[in-house]
Amino acid sequence: MTAPTATPETRPEPLLNPRDYESAARARLDRSVFDYIAGGSGDELTLHEDRAAYDRYRLRPRALVDVSHCEPATTLLGAPVALPVGIAPMAYHQLVHPDGELATVRAAGAAGALTVTSTFASTSLEDVAAAATGPLWLQLYVLRRREVTASLVRRAEAAGYRALVITVDTPRMARRERDLRNGFRLPAHIRPANLDRDHEAGLHEGRAGDSTLAGHAARHHDAAFTWNDLAWIRSLTDLPLVLKGVLTAEDAHRAAGLGVAGLIVSTHGGRQLDGVVPALEALPEVVAAAGDRCEVLVDGGVRRGTDVLKALALGARAVLVGRPVLWGLAVDGEPGAAQVLSTLRAELEEAMALTGRPRLSDVTHDLLRPAGAGRTT
Repeated sequence: MTAPTATPETRPEPLLNPRDYESAARARLDRSVFDYIAGGSGDELTLHEDRAAYDRYRLRPRALVDVSHCEPATTLLGAPVALPVGIAPMAYHQLVHPDGELATVRAAGAAGALTVTSTFASTSLEDVAAAATGPLWLQLYVLRRREVTASLVRRAEAAGYRALVITVDTPRMARRERDLRNGFRLPAHIRPANLDRDHEAGLHEGRAGDSTLAGHAARHHDAAFTWNDLAWIRSLTDLPLVLKGVLTAEDAHRAAGLGVAGLIVSTHGGRQLDGVVPALEALPEVVAAAGDRCEVLVDGGVRRGTDVLKALALGARAVLVGRPVLWGLAVDGEPGAAQVLSTLRAELEEAMALTGRPRLSDVTHDLLRPAGAGRTT
């Protein structure tokens, strides 16, 4: 029997970039899960501005440069990585694929990229470490039960994680109206694999107008955690400390003065305080305040290799990507996540070549011009 010929109406479109994977993931995922991943807080102003900030810069290419070889490799806290793109911490990867964080970390390892594993992973930090071939950092929420936080720190060190990423922008969870409308809750088969049963209570119950995750954060996140408490975490471990969610020069200066090894400029993907400055706009002042005392990364809104280039030109050591990786994972598991990372690397190398910047050390602020600058009327 002759196979039917595909028509333009039935032939599948190739998935060429993260936006393609977003559309494909939307078609595959339950609406409440897609909204949980895609949504932000409030009116989602910051969610959209994180993306739009990249479009407010234009590139200034240099000609007649030898770009026969472009090298995107770098180091993060001394560990070599093949590209300045890592995976941001995101909870519950099993929401989008049964292999969850194991598929994600294998995709990152194949790309030679950093993975930052979430406290609220749906796979234990030990199992993630066993599957990893690239560097791992553990994202840490400081919980009211300090002994649980201390246990996470000790487990991360024993499992071979290379840094602790302390999220500092979530003393309470902001109102995320998509989740409230959907009454978002975890499916019965998914749980916070790194935590005890006390921290699971209520996560599988929900109703419209309520968010089980917000209630969970209110019960368990330590809203009294301050700068003075960083010394307590330092007393538990020799691992480098990275603060995630810093948006001001004042906080960057204080963190660097306390010996923090790294900062992640982040709006929590637009999921915390709505209306804050977009991460990319905050990046230059954080870089200037930190100086050479700690490494600065940025996340939020990265969708193209040119976005990575722009962030590097503004002083970031690397970018972290979140939603695009989950979209790839939802569509095709480990190969889908790997393809998203591969595409970002290919686009970054292309952008380096076409701007005449074959080495990351060549990617400097003079590469950029604000959109509209220099126009005449």
